[in-house]
Amino acid sequence: MNPRIAAYALGFRSISAFSGPPLLPSRQIFTPRHLIPLSTCNNLGRSLTQHNMSTSTDDDVLDIVANIGHVRQMMDDAIASCERESGSVRLVAVSKTKPLELLQAAYETGQRYFGENYAQELMTKSAEMPDDVAWHFIGPLQSNKAAKLVTVVGLDKLACIETISTIKLAAKLNRAVDSWNEESSGEAKKLGIYIQVNTSGEETKSGVTPGAEVCDLVKQISEECPSLSIDGLMTIGAPGDDSCFDTLAECRDEVAKVLGREPQELDLSMGMSGDFEVAIAKGATSVRVGSTIFGARDYSNLAK
Repeated sequence: MNPRIAAYALGFRSISAFSGPPLLPSRQIFTPRHLIPLSTCNNLGRSLTQHNMSTSTDDDVLDIVANIGHVRQMMDDAIASCERESGSVRLVAVSKTKPLELLQAAYETGQRYFGENYAQELMTKSAEMPDDVAWHFIGPLQSNKAAKLVTVVGLDKLACIETISTIKLAAKLNRAVDSWNEESSGEAKKLGIYIQVNTSGEETKSGVTPGAEVCDLVKQISEECPSLSIDGLMTIGAPGDDSCFDTLAECRDEVAKVLGREPQELDLSMGMSGDFEVAIAKGATSVRVGSTIFGARDYSNLAK
């Protein structure tokens, strides 16, 4: 076994950043399937990003085990450095444009939360991955695709839509959830959502404006969309502008008052590959990490 992978094997049992159910036994985790030949991914034209992430000693393989283990360790270190509770931050592995082999490799390390940006890609992958994967939709969702996404993926797998910024989309999802529940024989379920906030004020970013606009939307959704559960807030923020994280935390305090809840009951989804450690220090409860785990992306020939 590659000695570096063996080192990660020894350390995995102490990793506390939560990524899903308890990790699988190490003899099941470290299999050759986690060393993915880059030839498998060449059709996507990707190369590894430079973030102190590792490949195996053979430059021709992408080492998902080592990469995800490193991310989890960085998360644990960030959590400990700000004296937060161990396991208080969720890792959502952003797998957009990535082949199933890479997702399966991450899954076998214990990863259960995956994020996708495109509705069609999520629908396709959710049918191929194990049923205990919790899917987060983290991209712009057209209202005319909302019903199909809920119907195809289902509420047993679709854990959260993180990009709600209009009552129109919320209403579409609410009706889709009602229809799904009517056809389901089990107990009625709600769909988790996050309100996306444009904390940077950039015109190129989606989301509602911090302050009254966020509160008004939250109030309207809570009154008109009973099949949706407002579970938190999400932001992308501007690169290098840490104040965006502070803004989202302030928005959470305001939203909590509207909902009559404690701020800590609502998630803060913020921080990506380049800044998730800072986001954790600012209070993130969910971070979205993609290229640091799976390598750089190529969006060519992608069906959305």
